Amino acid sequence: MNKFEKSSIFVPKRKVRDKEKQRELLEYTENISGSQNLRKTVRLPEGESINEWLACNTVDFYNQINMIFGTINLYCDSQTCPSMTAGSKYEYLWATIVNEQKQFKKVSASEYIKNLMDWIQSLLDDEKTFSSQNDIPFPKNFYDIIKDIFKRLFRVYAHIFYHHYSLIVQLGFNEEFNTSFKHFIFFVEEFELMSTSEMQPLQELISSLLPKKKKKKKKKKRRSRSGKIKSTEEK
Repeated sequence: MNKFEKSSIFVPKRKVRDKEKQRELLEYTENISGSQNLRKTVRLPEGESINEWLACNTVDFYNQINMIFGTINLYCDSQTCPSMTAGSKYEYLWATIVNEQKQFKKVSASEYIKNLMDWIQSLLDDEKTFSSQNDIPFPKNFYDIIKDIFKRLFRVYAHIFYHHYSLIVQLGFNEEFNTSFKHFIFFVEEFELMSTSEMQPLQELISSLLPKKKKKKKKKKRRSRSGKIKSTEEK
């Protein structure tokens, strides 16, 4: 991802509970990534805490997407992208709390993404969610928080694929962008962070990345002439 330049708007930050542990986990990921086996990259290392692994990768994907959008943010403004969309069928509204009630507001793609990154950063800075102290446990709803983050980060990938991919190609970052997305999808699938409906805007692309699941053979019972029930394999 070293080709991506940091945007003047988005400044990625890394907040970790244990810097030495973070370094070890990132080195583990980079070593496997070097072998171009993203499937192994996303798997939970033996003996590691799943919450630590989710937290580490959440920060990493947050930084990746920050830098990716930083390369094209000058071409994504209220004029070119007046709403946060993924093609003509999908539009995302920004949710705000007004008088203790959730309200949805249409905003430009750039404003949506800025709000999203600010929201994620606020979670990373929240000691109750991503604590920097090892003796403070993750919250009980940590997995749900992670799912919420990934669901929204996916929308940034979707927007770029539909509306700015030609620019990514023109700038020569398509290989890095494609690898980042593939890595993201493998991680999402490994830990079941998104539903099929949430990934629908890019489902065709995702289907080409993920291997088809083999259908299990079903046993079908049939009755023989003698009246006994026999089992056969149904493909």
